[in-house]
Amino acid sequence: MLTSNTKIEGFLKIIDIQDKKTILETKNAIHYENMSIAIAQSLAREPEGYISKMVFGNGGSIVSGTGTITYFPPNISGLDAQLYNQTYEKIVDEVDPNNTNPLKNKVKVKHVPSTLFTDIIINCVLELNEPSSQNVFDDNTNSEDTFVFDEIGIKSYGQTPEREKLLTHAIFSPVEKSLNRQIEIIYTIRISMC
Repeated sequence: MLTSNTKIEGFLKIIDIQDKKTILETKNAIHYENMSIAIAQSLAREPEGYISKMVFGNGGSIVSGTGTITYFPPNISGLDAQLYNQTYEKIVDEVDPNNTNPLKNKVKVKHVPSTLFTDIIINCVLELNEPSSQNVFDDNTNSEDTFVFDEIGIKSYGQTPEREKLLTHAIFSPVEKSLNRQIEIIYTIRISMC
């Protein structure tokens, strides 16, 4: 009898496109129950389960008056897990008609032959003009502002919003998205068979 273990890891990178500078690079947490459902649904060709959205929020941490950051644990349990405070979302499924730019917002699979892992690479670009009603400059001192993100997640498609599943959750130091900043998020989910 042949047995194997499955390991799923997540990696998040945020890049300021104009400065060509990495703003953040971190690991993220996997919601294993929701991920197992999504993988099974995808393999069974069910209409749900595939990666659909990248979601952004500002409730993953608290910054004290002295600048000390307290991070909350990622929401990775319970079928109905969500970000702490989702404030924005972007479609990354290239065939979804609501995807504003399928060349920049996409999901791809990358596998190197003879290895026991495969990467799902989710790219998302927040353009200069989005989200609407953002601040003009990235000089906000309010870490709880709507578009000062400190949490990002990946959601699977659901036929109704209640059926969407949070697959991953990353919590990090606040990053402001403002009108003078175009950012790219590269979110990698690595599935290994060992």
